[in-house]
Amino acid sequence: MDTRSRQNFNSSYREDLSEYVAHLQLHMSLQARNLVPTLTKTVDSREQLLHQTQATFEKLVSRQIL
Repeated sequence: MDTRSRQNFNSSYREDLSEYVAHLQLHMSLQARNLVPTLTKTVDSREQLLHQTQATFEKLVSRQIL
């Protein structure tokens, strides 16, 4: 292999590797978005838990004999 052929091969290899890494990074970021719940869902579930806890507490207090 002469110098020019080697340079072309190395350049092509770098481009292929760079494209692969970019594709892998995109795939990983999309996967991360699917694995992490959104903030609004977390707030909704916390709010729902708060309401359930408050309702349970109010039931227990209302049923106590004074």
